[in-house]
Amino acid sequence: MIALKLGVTADDVKNVIIWGNHSSTQYPDVNHAKVKLQGKEVGVYEALKDDSWLKGEFITTVQQRGAAVIKARKLSSAMSAAKAISDHIRDIWFGTPEGEFVSMGVISDGNSYGIPDDLLYSFPVVIKNKTWKFVEGLPINDFSREKMDLTAKELAEEKETAFEFLSSA
Repeated sequence: MIALKLGVTADDVKNVIIWGNHSSTQYPDVNHAKVKLQGKEVGVYEALKDDSWLKGEFITTVQQRGAAVIKARKLSSAMSAAKAISDHIRDIWFGTPEGEFVSMGVISDGNSYGIPDDLLYSFPVVIKNKTWKFVEGLPINDFSREKMDLTAKELAEEKETAFEFLSSA
């Protein structure tokens, strides 16, 4: 979406983060994203100059993407999930390029972003020698904090529901 809006290829956009759950609460964050425009790398916010789109339509479209794929195809979004799995395997196998990171659903234990432990939560990670590590120290603004906490709360509730179901079975 960002590449289309800026008239560049998807390869020219990097370090967009998906925080949290794979649901309608996931948070696509471009605060740390970069785009290559006319040979120069610039921040996505600076390049787009459209805060309302980035904080509104962009987020809701990404959050509803799975449902939109199902509606459009009248079939499962399994191919989209398969593509994501393939991308993850490629990233694990080859690692992330220097200065770039990817978002990956990983166990939250030991993160520096205030997300509770024991959740499978999507974070920005770098991968080297087939091992992932959290990207540390990214500044988080109040808008992002609220979105990140909302998706963490949903995951914690889902985890609690699953444990309740398992204990009653």
